[in-house]
Amino acid sequence: MTAQQQAVQRPCRIEESAAIGGYTRLRLDAPDIAERARPGQFVAVAVGDSTSSLVLRRAFALYQWDERTVCVVVDAHGAGTRWLTDQPAGTVLDVVGPLGRPYPEPEGEGPVVVVGGGYGAATLVPLVARLRAQGRGVTAVLGAATQARLVCVTELEGLGAEVLVATDDGSTGTHGLVTDLLRGLAASALREAEAVYACGPMPMLAATADVAARVGVACWCSVEESMACGIGVCMTCVLPVVDDDGATRMMRSCVAGPTFAGSAVRWADVGTIPSDCVGAGMAGEH
Repeated sequence: MTAQQQAVQRPCRIEESAAIGGYTRLRLDAPDIAERARPGQFVAVAVGDSTSSLVLRRAFALYQWDERTVCVVVDAHGAGTRWLTDQPAGTVLDVVGPLGRPYPEPEGEGPVVVVGGGYGAATLVPLVARLRAQGRGVTAVLGAATQARLVCVTELEGLGAEVLVATDDGSTGTHGLVTDLLRGLAASALREAEAVYACGPMPMLAATADVAARVGVACWCSVEESMACGIGVCMTCVLPVVDDDGATRMMRSCVAGPTFAGSAVRWADVGTIPSDCVGAGMAGEH
């Protein structure tokens, strides 16, 4: 059974809306979704009221859940997300989830490295909780533009992860990019890791995949492509991925992902249809 077949569509009440760093954490009453949730999956939320022109859903990675509720972290950067973060507790939302494929298990029993950019760190929290419950050592490398845009540092430390922080402006932690901090691990923790897991902006994911490839460590990247439906119908979230047979295909990140092997994504071609992609000639005829 696929992740989409396990998903349910439910009216979910906002139990709590609270600030988390420079973002908003929404806790939703969604027991059917919570019981199915796995680290790395997401939900698709309808935004706007019955008179709104906002017709497309917004996708949010699952951050926390218990027996009754699920939490997501929302960055209010557009009309839809601003509408969502303006809704008070008690508002009922139309939610579909859980969607997408969970993070894969690492091979072996050794330590792992996780890399989070901005609110992308939120989806790593349930993953780290699972890995720590397995007895694995975890090094978490987190980055953001400023200290206010960092999240989940205390939570990851509370789970027993070693947390390293970088900010673009130097307001906390190392001054610089999170991937620069990651490169500094290449001689130690990174070489000993079973795998690297990353979630954040696409340039960060591309750089993380490159660092992991140079060290020879498996890398799994949860991509941040725009998703309008979340169930594989609208084709807005496609990106070029090298398939198991060596051919490049435009894959829907909502159903084939959102997590892909970092070595399989053609990062330089994201946003395009490469000429050698299966079906590219046919697409060019229309």
